[in-house]
Amino acid sequence: MVTDDAPVLTVSQAAQLAGMHPQTLRQYDRLGLVVPRRTRGRGRRYSRRDVARLLEVQRLAQSEGVNLAGIKRILELEQHVSVLEQRLGELARLLAEREHAAGRVFTAGSGGDVVAMPLGRRVRRTELRVDVESRQDSGALVLWRPAPRG
Repeated sequence: MVTDDAPVLTVSQAAQLAGMHPQTLRQYDRLGLVVPRRTRGRGRRYSRRDVARLLEVQRLAQSEGVNLAGIKRILELEQHVSVLEQRLGELARLLAEREHAAGRVFTAGSGGDVVAMPLGRRVRRTELRVDVESRQDSGALVLWRPAPRG
């Protein structure tokens, strides 16, 4: 299966698909508008994505009247926006993961292990043990359990 990014088309094949002269593709390559990948022998190989980009260059030039320098800048900015959108997606996923992790509550289980508690559920009350004689906080944490009723 060939992907849209697979460099499989020669200059003449890509030119035919884009409805352009092969020399136009070579010129766009020199200007950096559409840069194909190269074979070991330095031959140009275009992908379907490159052909779509050639069609976009052609549309901007012919329909919109944009010069080649302007087209190059537009394509660079579109690439930059694409990179920023990917980064934004990564940061949004990271933020969601952190918010999810921050929403968890942990407590000590009866065996001393750490147990995750669902949000909104109360943990049994605990109190700090105070040394009655010295009136200082001993730092010990004790679990208060109400006496069973009935």
